[in-house]
Amino acid sequence: MKQEKEELIFRKRLSDLANTADLRGCCLYSDFLNLNEQTIFLNLKYELPRIKYFTFGGFQDAERKILCFCGNEAISEESEIEYPINCIKITPVNIKFSDKLNHRDFLGAILNLGIDRSKLGDILVNENGGFLFCHSGISSFIAEQLSRVKHTNVTTQIITIQEFDYKPKFKEVIGTVTSVRLDSVLSVAFHGSRSSLSGLIEGGKVSVGGKIITSNSYTLKENDIVSVRGYGKFIYTGTTYQTKKGRYSVKLLIYS
Repeated sequence: MKQEKEELIFRKRLSDLANTADLRGCCLYSDFLNLNEQTIFLNLKYELPRIKYFTFGGFQDAERKILCFCGNEAISEESEIEYPINCIKITPVNIKFSDKLNHRDFLGAILNLGIDRSKLGDILVNENGGFLFCHSGISSFIAEQLSRVKHTNVTTQIITIQEFDYKPKFKEVIGTVTSVRLDSVLSVAFHGSRSSLSGLIEGGKVSVGGKIITSNSYTLKENDIVSVRGYGKFIYTGTTYQTKKGRYSVKLLIYS
């Protein structure tokens, strides 16, 4: 019941933004939307005014995205949109003595500043620190206030999108499945049983290519990007061969 009420409020907020942008002939922006909220928007889109809609999260493969309600008829290309997004580079003061920081460490430190999750986009972590995409209205506050992540002292710098340089690292995982159903491939990726992981799919916690998938039997295609809330993300690169027993060998690239 609570979830249904929250969804109704969310749908009304999207409708209000769309109608206002249409009425004023301007661009209005949502907060960062998670994958489930983006799916709700896609289902609602055809009930909204016939204006242009764009989404962007700061970089090409971002999961959390800001939705632009573009009522300005003079704007025809997404490249003309100025999204209220900044990128903050977060670096340990002394990398040699830094904790091994993960996504949860960065998110926890930022939320402890009193920041609402909806103002935060993706957080990307590498061996030298991380990058945070956030609403431009709070970027200066975060950059000034964030001085420690876990037990590690950090420095921050607001950088331009052009200065953003990040190459993800992958761990290769190979396994065999009876079919390339989503639940079967998840069991290879996260070393769990199909039954234990199927609840994640049915619970709307799994997305493929940025779209929430709730069917366990969904068939993956080559180079699909699969994201599982609380577990991680991987690229399904396809099958390599079929065994004598009819099983398929699959290769996955797990984001590390």
